Amino acid sequence: MKLHHLDGHIQTILLAEYPDRLLLLDGCCRSDISLLKHFITDSLQRPFNDLTLVVVTHMHPDHAGAANKLRKITGCKIATANVNGQWYSGLDGRLMHLTDMFLTKWVAKRMKRPRRKIWYSSQLIADYKLDDGESLPGFPEWIVLSTQGHTDRDLSLHHLPSNKVYVADLMVKVRNKFIPPFPIFYPNRYRASLHKIIALQPDSIILAHGGEVNLSVKDYQQLLQLAPKIPRTHWRSVKAKLLKLFKK
Repeated sequence: MKLHHLDGHIQTILLAEYPDRLLLLDGCCRSDISLLKHFITDSLQRPFNDLTLVVVTHMHPDHAGAANKLRKITGCKIATANVNGQWYSGLDGRLMHLTDMFLTKWVAKRMKRPRRKIWYSSQLIADYKLDDGESLPGFPEWIVLSTQGHTDRDLSLHHLPSNKVYVADLMVKVRNKFIPPFPIFYPNRYRASLHKIIALQPDSIILAHGGEVNLSVKDYQQLLQLAPKIPRTHWRSVKAKLLKLFKK
């Protein structure tokens, strides 16, 4: 297995190459499809439909945005966490879906990325719904870890032979420091997820935003200290800002 790190729209694209199949560790942004196709067909000199499986670690635009379309184009399967219902459900869910796309555009602008179309469906029907400890279909050396907190369905992927773990958005690297992501809907689950990774003692951790890293005991302690005790969500942030305005 060779793991390729590609510079996606606002996140790292991780493509695992095998002699007879390809695995995409996360569902990317919708705008990343052309980049991914170019890399597979031109750089790897392989047909695009060698892409066998796409994992969606959670439903945010830079992790699920390309999944539905990639399945339509290549015939690949999609794997997600075994959680009932859709993340973006109901009116609140639709509003949050729009907000998350706006935040993605804001991050891209701060990163000085060119403007891209990132709209994607808020609904995703998985081919495989996986529980904690299960292996990826067709890729038995990759073990699924339930690492909820950022949302109710976050997954990490543990590559057993190398003892590396892709943790998606469990943490982000900003100015050489590791901090919790935004939002965090389930703070208790988030802390439990951090402890799960610490107990695993991986040789390295791969971030969607920050690349492959090694965390020290001090780094983990700082993450746990920064982890919120109450949910840190879109609506709570808006309310806090409104309260500040009214107090003025």
